[in-house]
Amino acid sequence: MKDTFTHKGMRKKLVDTLRKKGITNEEVLKAIQNIPRHWFMDSGFVDHAYVDKAFPIAAEQTISQPYTVARQTELLEITAGDTVLEIGTGSGYQSAVLLEMGVTVYTIERQNELFKKTSLFLPKIGYRPKKMVFGDGYKGLPEFAPFNGIVVTAGAPFVPKPLLAQLKIGGRLVIPVGEEVQIMTVFTRTSGTHFEKAEHGEFRFVPLLEDKN
Repeated sequence: MKDTFTHKGMRKKLVDTLRKKGITNEEVLKAIQNIPRHWFMDSGFVDHAYVDKAFPIAAEQTISQPYTVARQTELLEITAGDTVLEIGTGSGYQSAVLLEMGVTVYTIERQNELFKKTSLFLPKIGYRPKKMVFGDGYKGLPEFAPFNGIVVTAGAPFVPKPLLAQLKIGGRLVIPVGEEVQIMTVFTRTSGTHFEKAEHGEFRFVPLLEDKN
């Protein structure tokens, strides 16, 4: 897999686009600058890799729009050494962004085809989540909780209570909530029983699926 000067130039333009759209976290932008997004897509679609749009991948899922990945990561307000649970591994691109930032990543995927593909692919390109699990994202990973951050990469019709329970005090859950259109919602755990809620605009995601196995 190649990463040419042309690819790097396209990434620089993408980062410039993200800045113009309001992304200010330099660590997030640096991660996106460093990661060859075209590696996460079929080779025939390299031209689409650095356009700020979502793109279809296997199992009727998508690789999220770069702006969406950047915005969700920025909203987590994490730093190197933090632990993050990702719900919906997908192509592995969001995991790679977090790992590039020095975060310890736990990630769950419920599409078996994607899980198998991505669990082989990420280590191959040098990105190693602490734990990759095939399972139901609604349940989280209580055995590895609590987390500094939890990011949900699919549209959720409601907020799963187990995810809120798995946040550290001061931790943040970033989740797109809604059916057709989702509102990017952040829950910050302020105590054992209290959470602050903030909303950050409309997005469109593929739906978060409950375990059907």
